Amino acid sequence: MKWHGITYLSLAGKINFDEQLTQLFITTILNLRSASMTFNELKKNTKKDFSGLKELKLALLGDSSTQLLAQAIRGSGYDKQLNINVFDADYNQVDRLIMNVASELYVRKPDYTVIFESGHKLLQKFNKINVAERVTFAESQFDRIRKLIDVLQSNIKTKVIYFNYAEEDDRVFGNFANKVQSTFIFQQRKLNYMLTEYSVKNAGFHICDISSIQNKLGRDLLFSPSIYVNTESLLSIDALPIVAESIVQMIAANQGQIKKCLILDLDNTIWGGVIGDDGLDNIKIGSLGIGKAFSEFQFWVKKLQQRGIILCICSKNTEFVAKEPFVKHPDMILRLKDFAVFKANWNNKVDNIKNIQQILNIGFDSMVFLDDNPFERDMVRQAIQDITVPELPKDPAEYLEYLYSLNLFETASYSAEDANRTEQYHIKSQIEGALSFFANENAFLKSLNMVSNVQNFNSFSIPRVAQLSQRSNQFNLRTVRYTEEDIKSISDSNRYTTFSFTLEDRYGDNGIICAIILEKLNPKELFIDTWFMSCRVIKRGMEIFVLNTIVNYALKNGYQKLVGEYISTDKNALVKDHFPNLGFNQAGMFWELEISMYQNKKCFINNKEN
Repeated sequence: MKWHGITYLSLAGKINFDEQLTQLFITTILNLRSASMTFNELKKNTKKDFSGLKELKLALLGDSSTQLLAQAIRGSGYDKQLNINVFDADYNQVDRLIMNVASELYVRKPDYTVIFESGHKLLQKFNKINVAERVTFAESQFDRIRKLIDVLQSNIKTKVIYFNYAEEDDRVFGNFANKVQSTFIFQQRKLNYMLTEYSVKNAGFHICDISSIQNKLGRDLLFSPSIYVNTESLLSIDALPIVAESIVQMIAANQGQIKKCLILDLDNTIWGGVIGDDGLDNIKIGSLGIGKAFSEFQFWVKKLQQRGIILCICSKNTEFVAKEPFVKHPDMILRLKDFAVFKANWNNKVDNIKNIQQILNIGFDSMVFLDDNPFERDMVRQAIQDITVPELPKDPAEYLEYLYSLNLFETASYSAEDANRTEQYHIKSQIEGALSFFANENAFLKSLNMVSNVQNFNSFSIPRVAQLSQRSNQFNLRTVRYTEEDIKSISDSNRYTTFSFTLEDRYGDNGIICAIILEKLNPKELFIDTWFMSCRVIKRGMEIFVLNTIVNYALKNGYQKLVGEYISTDKNALVKDHFPNLGFNQAGMFWELEISMYQNKKCFINNKEN
């Protein structure tokens, strides 16, 4: 039996598959495929108009033919509104192109360098060495890779995306190979682990997890022996879109395209049944039957919350009835404290989601909405075009596998402060509620007892600053995206001065909420290369406190002028008048502030050190 290019054993064959299990397997594969476009669809994308899209340069190096993968990457980029110009190098030229700093690779200066070295070719290398050398095969291969990356990153500023190795088990020892260090599968797994450890230490080195993709798709879908023999291409036509999408998702995340918020329906989405009709004792959640699927789904959602994804509820329900399971049901994994906003009423979901967006002050394109009801999904899709609304399977048992395949929450950074994001939105809500009790805004701001810890970038703040760079869209004056590696390089350079700002008040600690990068143009002028800030703290006077801090630094160090720039995007209209509002004067495309003419403005934030 054939199904979308996948061959299955007939039920009448040697292995008797249970019909239900066979159908479940087929459904899982189809769900994975539905998450991506076909290769032909991606090829059509490459013919579309890319003008106006953000342009990025990418070099694709491989030990096998990558021509079709290059097309798939460019086509997939179009759907992310990225104009990815791909330099597809001749295959098996990885070492030559990287070690020769006069090669075409260095002339092109790619923003991203993708290196696809396959498990198949790795096995060929392993087969050619002496048996005695096989116990150190992983170390020798890792040393080679590390040297290549060191040479590459020391000569050009490029982010490296390196494929780990999809497993190739030659079955020479069978399962016993896990006990024998000289077997290929032992060494390959060891090498993959070494690459993972290396990626933790090297902020500019990222892993495209093709091993995980193969685990989901199956090796028969990822690799086609007949295509490889005839074309030197190791990826099947069916797998190309999925692999390309994985690469583009990583690039898009580095460019600030990330999901920040998950909005959930309740009935038959996070538990089985209808709480208003079935009652607390009869909803399906726990360790029995379909309840297992909902429990495992909640564990996944909980891990997203712990990672820093904002959780919200949007349900057609009576509020006190909807909240009861979160308080009283012993098998609930999610609790009320896990949600930043809880909307349970009889309003239409479009209006509720728009209200959630206003409360959180993030873009609709940063939101994901999950609902079991196709009518509600379609209504939200049509009314709010930028929001992501996955087409959940009818069977709740399939929710997780389908959502895994979408990889909705790809990110380019993670910091310790992420775990506190829900609490920070709770604080924001408390502050907005308290404002109504004060006669004027100044009296309220004074009552908050706000303090800020101002420091130069350091090892603690760099991950958070990089994250703010990638996440901040509205309060971001130039919208220049920086990775951890970029921020560390800036921090170490004498050309720049950096500041990070925290904000604490009587309600709690918001952590690092603002970052400034000043470039020293000359002994008299400072250029505000970067000014981004979390929208959670808008209207608290933070921008005044920041400018006072910058001006004080300039005065102490003999600078006479601050130069700022506003680069308009679709999302940062909020700060269009930021510089004129702070007293800067327009000078062509830039804004200038004479330091001697500036007087510190009043605000209600104190420096924590004072």
